[in-house]
Amino acid sequence: MEARTALRQGPVPLAVRMRPTSLDDVAGQAHLLRPGSPLRRLASPDGTSGAVSVILWGPPGTGKTTLAQAVAASSGRRFVELSAVTAGVRDVRAVMEKAREQADLYGLSTVLFLDEIHRFSKAQQDALLPGVENGWVTLIAATTENPSFSIIAPLLSRSLLLTLQPLAEEDLGVLVDRAVADPRGLADRYRLDQAARAALVRLASGDARRALTALEASATLADDGDDEQPLITEELVAQAVDRALLRYDRDGDEHYDVISAFIKSVRGSDVDAAVHYLARMIEAGEDPRFIARRIIVLAAEDIGMADPQALPLAVAAADAVQFIGMPEGRIPLAEAVVYLALAPKSNASYLAIDAALADVRAGRIGRVPVHLRDAHYPGAKRLGHGKGYRYAHDGEHGVVEQQYPPDELVGRDYYLPTGNGFERETSARVDRLRTRVRGEGSTSAG
Repeated sequence: MEARTALRQGPVPLAVRMRPTSLDDVAGQAHLLRPGSPLRRLASPDGTSGAVSVILWGPPGTGKTTLAQAVAASSGRRFVELSAVTAGVRDVRAVMEKAREQADLYGLSTVLFLDEIHRFSKAQQDALLPGVENGWVTLIAATTENPSFSIIAPLLSRSLLLTLQPLAEEDLGVLVDRAVADPRGLADRYRLDQAARAALVRLASGDARRALTALEASATLADDGDDEQPLITEELVAQAVDRALLRYDRDGDEHYDVISAFIKSVRGSDVDAAVHYLARMIEAGEDPRFIARRIIVLAAEDIGMADPQALPLAVAAADAVQFIGMPEGRIPLAEAVVYLALAPKSNASYLAIDAALADVRAGRIGRVPVHLRDAHYPGAKRLGHGKGYRYAHDGEHGVVEQQYPPDELVGRDYYLPTGNGFERETSARVDRLRTRVRGEGSTSAG
């Protein structure tokens, strides 16, 4: 039972026990840890004059808290940690007052680590400004949300924004190996086969905390046997972690990045990539109505008249999702996505309405031609409304020569069909109709 002792060294999770105590032990984020970098200056005991407040922005598990605590341990400066989840304005002001007192009386500088700063309101962030501006504290703030939207401009302008990246597989492998061997971790009480190691790295999706949590859970399962040095296998990892961590926040950057990639994959006719991004949105719990709406827009904007059946199919998929719900709704969504990705593409209809709107907004409107105006109300005929109007069905093939646009827009072409899909036929028909409606000698005006 000695094996169990190394795993359960109290309630502190493995990911917390394995946090580095110096920047040299940090795995990943090499672009932030070069000699002379802001974090290196912060970690230097004699680097107070060069220290600058920083905002660490990155996904969960990329080392924001680890970096802050490594800086504190290396610098020897007074370190205060607050969480925006529990701290309020009063807590911030108390820290600032104490930091000013320590600086004035003892010349001691304070590093304030504020986790999840995006949860602070504007008023709470305002309370940080005096301390940062006057140098009472050096702020290290961590956020998983885009600081441009979640942090006030005055604080951003007084801080250096550092972006953390998801950890590479090599970095995650180093962390896993270290946790297996380190006395703070599993202390070599367990064996880890290569397939299990690869699974832990793959399932972590760049999140160190996720990798170490999965390792700890897998080790717990391995304890069920009688082996003095239990083997952590790929099967045990699969039991502990049943799916890869999805980087997806329905209100954050990943939401917009994934939907953007989805739209561009359908537009670019990459059916496999389109289905992949659809799966990511579904697995992350995205609202299927949102997905269905984007599919409808794609059908009209990017396929258009190249395949007129795309829009009805997209609407049918949206109706099906509304009717049957999830998870079965994934099937009509996938059908619509595959159809749209494989369909011929044309944005001619989309460009046509935007060009027409641009003319209208620019004042190129003109009056409705008299012969097209409503002639049904009393007195309309005295005004000449409807006079000279030619009924289209009286002409050959249901088409007559007649002016339909205002005088200012005669000959203006908005719809310019491509040669893709159904628009190959549409293009020739448009030319014939324009010639017949405008007259044999008509010319286009753009």
